[in-house]
Amino acid sequence: MTLARRIIPCLDTDGEWVVKGVQFQGLRRQGDPAEFAARYDAEGADELVVLDIAASRDRRPTFLETIRRVAAALSIPLAAGGGIRALEDARAVVRAGADKITVNTAAVERPELIEELAAEFGSQAVVLAIDARRGNAGFEVWVRGAREPAGRDAIEWAREGVRRGAGEILLTSIDRDGTREGFDVELTASVSGAVSAPVIASGGADSPEHFLDIFERGMADAALAASIFHERLVPIAELKRMLAERGVPVRRTAGKPKC
Repeated sequence: MTLARRIIPCLDTDGEWVVKGVQFQGLRRQGDPAEFAARYDAEGADELVVLDIAASRDRRPTFLETIRRVAAALSIPLAAGGGIRALEDARAVVRAGADKITVNTAAVERPELIEELAAEFGSQAVVLAIDARRGNAGFEVWVRGAREPAGRDAIEWAREGVRRGAGEILLTSIDRDGTREGFDVELTASVSGAVSAPVIASGGADSPEHFLDIFERGMADAALAASIFHERLVPIAELKRMLAERGVPVRRTAGKPKC
């Protein structure tokens, strides 16, 4: 049976406000995270990701109050991350309402963290976020909000992360982030073909055709985007209808009632 592809809006935040830039630079405020979350839940998003994209760079605490407010607005799964460096950080994020934890910089610095998180919460709750940029020898991992090269190959790091217990890969193309030129199909297909865990493609979406392309040629299990949804360029329900018409299996198109 073919699994349905997921459509996942992303809320990049500065800890308090939703922000957006190009290639992780020139960040500008766009609104309140809880208001965005409620809208996406009603529009039929399959999941939501909320990230504090400056937490690792600035070495500041995770944005727990923002997570609480976003979780309260949702009836769909929530993944959250930013500045998670130890088990206690992850526990606090889960207590605040997240269903999944995303880790990036701290996992590169200490890969054992992935194993610890998987042992505590289960692999299904551990999302390894990889920010990758094209280099002379392939795709390289970058950390601290895509400001520092990690000296690691993205495909090999994805393989190691899954071996250590990551249940999902959130793969962002730094080159495409905010450019609206489409997902990086080559990067996504390379990682998808190398790991057994689901891969979420991120970076560059600007049209329904970009989503179709990443599902068909990029072999992504899910696609994540921000600007195309924030600016209401394509409603989520309309995107799902188009994908279904083109033969891509998708999930429901309307939010379920909150308990």
